Amino acid sequence: MLASTYTVAFDGLVARPVKVECALAPGLPSFSIVGLPSKAISEAKDRVRAALAHLNVAMPSKRITINLSPADLPKSGAHFDLPIAAAILAAIDMLPQDKVARIMSLGELSLSGKLIPIKGALPAAVTAGTLETELYCPEECSTEAAWVGATRVFGVSSLAALLAHFTGAKPLAQAHPAHLAPIKHERDLRDIRGQARAKRALEIAAAGRHHLLMVGSPGCGKSMIAARLPSILPDLTPAEALETSMVHSIAGLLGEGGIARTRPFRDPHHTASMPALVGGGKGAGPGEISLAHNGVLFMDEFPEYQRQTLESLRQPLENGEVVISRANAHVRYPCRFLLIAAANPCRCGHLYDANLACGRAPICGADYIEKISGPLLDRFDLRIEMLQVPADELKREPTGDSSAQVAERVAAARAIQTERYASIDNTHTNSDCEGEVLMDVCRPTQAGQAMLDLATERFSLSARGYHRVLRVSRTIADLAGDVDVDTPHIGEALSYRLVAAPKV
Repeated sequence: MLASTYTVAFDGLVARPVKVECALAPGLPSFSIVGLPSKAISEAKDRVRAALAHLNVAMPSKRITINLSPADLPKSGAHFDLPIAAAILAAIDMLPQDKVARIMSLGELSLSGKLIPIKGALPAAVTAGTLETELYCPEECSTEAAWVGATRVFGVSSLAALLAHFTGAKPLAQAHPAHLAPIKHERDLRDIRGQARAKRALEIAAAGRHHLLMVGSPGCGKSMIAARLPSILPDLTPAEALETSMVHSIAGLLGEGGIARTRPFRDPHHTASMPALVGGGKGAGPGEISLAHNGVLFMDEFPEYQRQTLESLRQPLENGEVVISRANAHVRYPCRFLLIAAANPCRCGHLYDANLACGRAPICGADYIEKISGPLLDRFDLRIEMLQVPADELKREPTGDSSAQVAERVAAARAIQTERYASIDNTHTNSDCEGEVLMDVCRPTQAGQAMLDLATERFSLSARGYHRVLRVSRTIADLAGDVDVDTPHIGEALSYRLVAAPKV
């Protein structure tokens, strides 16, 4: 007897189709799984055996061979339990072979036959839509998978429920996408006293997705300002939400079964390892930079990260993706994120206060900031120095615009950029434009060009720095609603570039 069905094997964000074949042959009873299975898949034999026994279904007294095709594709994960069990039930005619051969399923079985939630239901639904097969997965994952809309998705609570569905005793209802309530931001920019320049830099960073480095004394408000960035960012577009959720699905972070439209905000501790930050480890999973895709990555105490960990950010910041290379895997994840970094000016943090600074000032400050390499520092579009807020300022009533007011300006600037780059692939904001597009949309007026040329010569700006000043200037002009990039825009962009030693 021979029966087959479909499931998937995950290769980064790609769910590759896998055909699960079950063959029953005469001979001494045995159960083997071939096709490069991992340890978790090899142990599926015992889980499937126990689940069938709980349904009073006896395993056939024959040689059972499960083949996972293609055989040269490495496979891992406990989600192979359900398709293996379905193939066996079809082989012994308890499920219709023709129907099982046209479905895709994934799910981990408990010993009682209940289905346990798994990772990756969203990418699996994309592959099921490509193959034009229905998808059967645990109930907790079904509303997540239904967001794709390319195929019919059914939530299965147990192996018994799958049997009842295909025998017609109790058909399963088709799953529908879950709608998550929007997150209400309780933190507002008006909560922050003073630091007008930092709040202005945060607005520019949000409008054009420009990376921002804040250097300031302990307690001056760096973390408070970064924590309020989500309150001024626009919601994810449907395409961005699906792409971001696929990363979170692979990481098993879509616990509520729905897709959120709020941009992710990740803030790893400075002791995080390089695999935790860029991805890797067991199964070459996504790291913090990929979990922050289309959102924000906040790295506090930036110089305290390991040097190798910081240097691993250089290529992802430029390319918007990271490739994790291992001996048996080359996995690619997207990581187009907005980096907000915060640092003290020196190890003790009091470099800017002559009464508290140590005897090594200002050498200690240069040594501390130089833990951030020049090439990495050059990738920050905006750099600001923050001083302590005077006590009198802390006692005053809040001033400045609220997060809602700033969010309106950011949304208007983003709308201008969306229209501007609508016909250009992989370009969504001013920070993404390059080549001829950059020189076309960011071209300054004659006076603005003269100012930029003078600054480039006097401060020895690198080619990357030159182009980043143009991009920031374009964003400042968009926030002001100006068509041309002129001297005020160039001047403000340069003011954010020529601080935070060492200069590059």
